[in-house]
Amino acid sequence: MKVAFYAPLKPPDSPVPSGDRKMARQLIACLRSKGYDVKLISRLKTREPHGLRHKQIIIKNRSDKINERLINRCFEADGWRPDVWITYHMFYKAPDWLGPAISKALKIPYVIAEASHAPKRNKGEWSFNQEQVVLALKHADVIIGLNSNDECCVKEVISSNCTYAFIKPFVGPDAPTSCGNDRALFREEVCQKLSIPRNKVLLLAVGMMREGAKFESYKMLGKALARLETHKTWNLIVAGDGLRRKEIEKFFGTETRFVGELTEHQLFKYYCAADIFVWPAIQEAYGMALLEAQWLGLPAVVGNNGGVSDILNDQVTGFLAAPGDLPDFAAKLTTLIEDIDCREQMRAAATQITRSEHSFEMAAKKMDLLIKNSLNNYRART
Repeated sequence: MKVAFYAPLKPPDSPVPSGDRKMARQLIACLRSKGYDVKLISRLKTREPHGLRHKQIIIKNRSDKINERLINRCFEADGWRPDVWITYHMFYKAPDWLGPAISKALKIPYVIAEASHAPKRNKGEWSFNQEQVVLALKHADVIIGLNSNDECCVKEVISSNCTYAFIKPFVGPDAPTSCGNDRALFREEVCQKLSIPRNKVLLLAVGMMREGAKFESYKMLGKALARLETHKTWNLIVAGDGLRRKEIEKFFGTETRFVGELTEHQLFKYYCAADIFVWPAIQEAYGMALLEAQWLGLPAVVGNNGGVSDILNDQVTGFLAAPGDLPDFAAKLTTLIEDIDCREQMRAAATQITRSEHSFEMAAKKMDLLIKNSLNNYRART
């Protein structure tokens, strides 16, 4: 079966790393693992972050030309013609101007993975984009939710023929099975490389150093560490890079080590070596770094924003701090630093729960079933 894949926020082959790019790649990997012929149908980015209507109209007009070209190409005798269209991550700042029109012209099912609907955007600076978001939601045959926080508002506008299914965020096909006996080896390697005494409690934060929510999360984390009331000694390791790195480094003291942007393989070593994953998660969707950390048994203290609770089981695999609550975050981190037995219990629970709820194989199986059902249902209706 042929699948046209499109990500209006950021194409999956973008050189800029992010959780969004990673999930797009993992969705494609899911489909290909089940035998689908997946093609990235367009690299058009529709993101307009400032609420400028004239720029939104320019993007829409550019999209109309691409629509016409893609539709004509699909109708050519030797053209690649999809059986299903899948759009990943559509919301008011990055609507889908391609999928609804092309799927309608080709008479194929239209599927959205991770759709977001914000009714407050019906009026104001993003109302033009918002109209297209609502149109796309009403046109959809299947919506795959990846963030439970989106479900309520999305369901308000979808049609009675649309299937809504929730799939919890999942790891990639190459995720290691476990740290196994290498945990001590990785810890020794990391501590030696960063000149950290072996008896320190190792905290790990992972995030791009860019403007906006990531910057604010780093700022809050720096303040929280300054409030820790623990007799145990610790070090923070920060993995990430970006334009705001110099300013972000100033939020932290001498206990912090900055290791820059790491490859996925390098990150897995740090997840295994660390004792606690820490992240305020301001305006976070769900957090792929958190999921990978928990997959490798790393307890976490994370802000309870967005779909973070879809990954972290509060008081079982870590602690959820109240959103933006600095004292609460610091207090819960202090508790976990102090209590090694609690950390070990959470480590075991995180390993077990992620494998039962967040595996690649489980997500691929669910997606396969949803797409095949969407095609059968579509054909039965038309």
